[in-house]
Amino acid sequence: MTGDLPDRLVAALDLDGVTDKAGLMDRAARALSLPGWFGRNWDALADSLSDLSVWPEEARERGLLLVVRDWQAYAQARPEEWETAQEVFAHAMRVTPALTVALALGGSSQPPSGGAGGFVGA
Repeated sequence: MTGDLPDRLVAALDLDGVTDKAGLMDRAARALSLPGWFGRNWDALADSLSDLSVWPEEARERGLLLVVRDWQAYAQARPEEWETAQEVFAHAMRVTPALTVALALGGSSQPPSGGAGGFVGA
């Protein structure tokens, strides 16, 4: 497995419109294609982020860059939950060197009118 960040598979965890932990868990399950038995709680998220066997196959070979977008409104509305989410992301990265979680700064995931949208490339 490569340790180079540009070689990693990129997955976007878009939190636009998420208002609670359940919404965050649903988005994480979709973004990471987690199995139906994913427990939708903090421990299950930490375990899934740290367990390469549940990652998309390509990520198992290349590593994973999880880009969390549009998180600011959720962080403001649910600061304690957001703090826990950050702790989960940080823990998963410590125990799984093939994982990088990045918080995208900026506004909406919608491209500005008249301009090109941004992207994260691998």
